Amino acid sequence: MTDSYNELQQKCRTLRLAETAKELPNMLREAESKSWTYYEFINQVLGYELSCREEKNRSKLMKWAEFPQPLTLDQFKLEEQSAIGDKQLNVLKELSWIDENFTLIMMGPPGVGKTHLSTGLGIHAVNQGYQVSFVSMDHLLYILKTREYISKSRTRYKRITTSDLIIIDDIMYMAYEPQDAQLFFQFIYDMYDKTSFILTSNKGPGEWGKFLGDTTLTTAILDRLLHRSEIITFDENQDSIRMKYRQALFQEKGVES
Repeated sequence: MTDSYNELQQKCRTLRLAETAKELPNMLREAESKSWTYYEFINQVLGYELSCREEKNRSKLMKWAEFPQPLTLDQFKLEEQSAIGDKQLNVLKELSWIDENFTLIMMGPPGVGKTHLSTGLGIHAVNQGYQVSFVSMDHLLYILKTREYISKSRTRYKRITTSDLIIIDDIMYMAYEPQDAQLFFQFIYDMYDKTSFILTSNKGPGEWGKFLGDTTLTTAILDRLLHRSEIITFDENQDSIRMKYRQALFQEKGVES
């Protein structure tokens, strides 16, 4: 019987069913003890291989995302903030906004939950099979500056630019040199309408100009980022931002902000 197992396992490996090859002896013994039908056995074999591949893919996507902490939506305490409610969170959890290349801008002071919510949505997206990248603006600029001659930056840049969702944390927390502002603009220009963004910042878009040092450049960036966007304000005392042509996600879904 061992030789028969080995032969079947080798055939599984040849067919690139690596996980099934490892588990096959156990499944065969279980099939015999429970008198599985052919259908039940084949369904078990294929289901096992698929679940293993899905978990491997999820682990790979989690590694590529480079989340700073494993902060999930289940851990996000809605009752401790007023920026978003159950209905809005449920809309975001549907993830249709990723397919529509929406931008979510999360504004507010440090420690109010912006990074937690953005990370939680990112992990939720990974669990649904989306490729996600999490990067601070400071590190993003480093990657953009060094991708031509540092292989690690080149690899990271490729993963970021092929992502379905790009989360950029702590944008506009300091003044940037003109070349940095230009790099950021070019990145947004290249990725516009190809991916979805989540941006976290303690400054509203109306203040970004003084950090980039170029009003024209800032306007060009905002035109792209805010065309299809939802702005989630964690500081309830901050004035809301209204864009004449902005398509709002929650309004389209019939959910009040």
